[in-house]
Amino acid sequence: MQQTVVPAQYLQIARDLAGRIARGELPEGSRIYGRSVMASEYNVSPETIRRALRLLSDMKVVEVKPQSGAVVLSADSARRYIENFGESTELRTLRGQLKTLMNEYADLNRRLTDTVTALVKSQDTFAAANEPFPNYEVPVPKDSPLIGKSIGALKFWQSTGGTIVAIRRGQTVILSPGPYAELYAGDVIVLVGSPSAAEAAYHLVTTKEAL
Repeated sequence: MQQTVVPAQYLQIARDLAGRIARGELPEGSRIYGRSVMASEYNVSPETIRRALRLLSDMKVVEVKPQSGAVVLSADSARRYIENFGESTELRTLRGQLKTLMNEYADLNRRLTDTVTALVKSQDTFAAANEPFPNYEVPVPKDSPLIGKSIGALKFWQSTGGTIVAIRRGQTVILSPGPYAELYAGDVIVLVGSPSAAEAAYHLVTTKEAL
């Protein structure tokens, strides 16, 4: 989103008042409205008007008198303010605002970089979790030495490196069987793991000397 950089309000008001004095709209010796009236005219706070008048007072354009407002001193000083100090002050303000914007941009860029880095790390960390583990089915033969043995007693995971996630028994599916679940002839073991784990499980259920 594009931002418009403008001088501070009190600088714009001081510049406008100096212009009116230089053009004779506010003649020398005339009294400028009180701060409350000017605040209403410029739609700003009385403090903003005070800062504008103080700046013009320092440049001898006006004289600020307590309890009686400001009096125009010199149209020539007003013109010098416009030609010299006004421009340089606005430039300093613009430079300051540019510096602030650059600092904000640097901070935003740093935060963006940190966020992207964290996102990439998160994707790397959880990439494997987004990929489903391969599953294998290992039938239990009728003459398997594992028949009647519990999963815990078989130390299935230690022996094969695979994890039994279900046992299909006819039309029934036993999900997440515990260590006390026993294997029956005709069961189909559903396990997750590597191809070598599936091979080891097949060897386990078919080898006569398994147990």
